[in-house]
Amino acid sequence: MKILTALAASVLMLTATATAAQAAPGVALQLREPSGPYSVGARDLYLIDDDRADPWVPERRRELMITLWYPAVDDRGAPEPYATAEESRLILETIGAPGLPPDVLASVGTHARTNTAPKHGRWPVIVLSPGFSFPRNSLTGLAEDLASRGYLVVGVDHTYEAAAITFPDGRITTCLVCVLQGEGTVTGDQVGMSRAADVSFVLDSLGKRRDLHADWSRVAMAGHSMGGNAAARTILGDRRVDAGVNMDGGFFPAIGRPLDRPFLMLGAEERVPGAQRSWDESWPQLTGWRRWITVTGTTHSSFTDYGLLGGQAGLPLQPMDGDRITTITRELLAAFADRHLKGRSAPLPAYPEVLFHRP
Repeated sequence: MKILTALAASVLMLTATATAAQAAPGVALQLREPSGPYSVGARDLYLIDDDRADPWVPERRRELMITLWYPAVDDRGAPEPYATAEESRLILETIGAPGLPPDVLASVGTHARTNTAPKHGRWPVIVLSPGFSFPRNSLTGLAEDLASRGYLVVGVDHTYEAAAITFPDGRITTCLVCVLQGEGTVTGDQVGMSRAADVSFVLDSLGKRRDLHADWSRVAMAGHSMGGNAAARTILGDRRVDAGVNMDGGFFPAIGRPLDRPFLMLGAEERVPGAQRSWDESWPQLTGWRRWITVTGTTHSSFTDYGLLGGQAGLPLQPMDGDRITTITRELLAAFADRHLKGRSAPLPAYPEVLFHRP
């Protein structure tokens, strides 16, 4: 199965009934306010792994851009930018959203404040990995909300796998792996294992820092699409990651040995038992706490920011209202993290649209 097959079925901000003519170019796009008690800060970091060649451009060392979202002392300071105009253009060009102004993502309103002082504490850590070709900012709304609830959230961009990543020297890398995948020279397994190596390196690098107020003994990883596959790969290879979430991503390949830590498979409406072989085959290997959930009225990328922003732009991504899927995604992820990183025993929240499979 090609990596982009699922993505092609739910292109950013497009549905079978929404056309480019329906877009509202002048509309202001705005993420939902975080729901937790803390203000949120954000900080971008550049990391380079001197011990690892880049898997896609071997003549370079592996470079990564990440964003940290964290509980902050206050909400003073400038909002963290969502994207530059050039990043916006490249993202829309790569994913496909005709009819929208090319710089529309540069104006998305966020709530985290850039480089504001972190609040002292011992915050559990949640790593977020985006979908294939999606940048780390596609999970900003979820990251801000989790940080506001008392987590250090680490959004990882996987170089050459995203539509646009800007480095401190001004370079912008694009999705080289999209091209390689189209040529049939890259497999989903290769991408998943590379991402797992990225995340382990990020944990190595950040774990040495004492200015982040993080509790590295409590770490979870969640990802969308290919990022969800990477969450499983990372857990299988890195004991530091205590729990994982796959948001509508196939497993490349299916999990082939026991995964003994908590794992949530959160799928779009069609990701029911019998519909996706890699989920059916992976389910028996989940030997710890496990749940298989689908959400009625959603499509592949509904769990990202685009599930909300598409509706605001006049191009809804899914039948469900964007505010509703934002609420459901936030509450499910927060309840999962609270249970497995903070020891809270409350069950996952129940919504009429949320279906539990294979108890």
